Amino acid sequence: MNFELRKLSIAESGEIRNLIRDAFSAAPWNDDWSDEAQFCAYIVDLVGNPNSLALGLFENGQMIGVSLGRVRHWYTGTEYCIDDLGIKTEKQGSGAGTEFLRQIEIFLRERGIKRIILKTNKNAPAYYFYKKNGFIEAQQDVFFAKEVE
Repeated sequence: MNFELRKLSIAESGEIRNLIRDAFSAAPWNDDWSDEAQFCAYIVDLVGNPNSLALGLFENGQMIGVSLGRVRHWYTGTEYCIDDLGIKTEKQGSGAGTEFLRQIEIFLRERGIKRIILKTNKNAPAYYFYKKNGFIEAQQDVFFAKEVE
């Protein structure tokens, strides 16, 4: 496998949207990005801001993975907060995701970024993927949500 990690920009937003749709439209996520304006705004939020950090995994010049997030300067050190990390459906289970994380860690280490943080669903295969790749569940942290009516 010949993988290459690249930093992405808003110029690749179409390719990023295609990959996100591919990776997250089926079970277990079932994300419905049929509202194209909302989807475009989401990508701009994650790719088009000063602290955004979007990375792509390429195989033979084709994007097969994407990591969208932001850099956060925290009192314990600078962190990469991942909002979305996805691998093309046809490449899932092939080791591409593990290689992507390995390359992301190298990229971050070279830039003095100390930690990766993210959230995922405990009932999804991604939960076990992250545990397998050395992520530790933060027992003291809780995720809250509230609908605004």
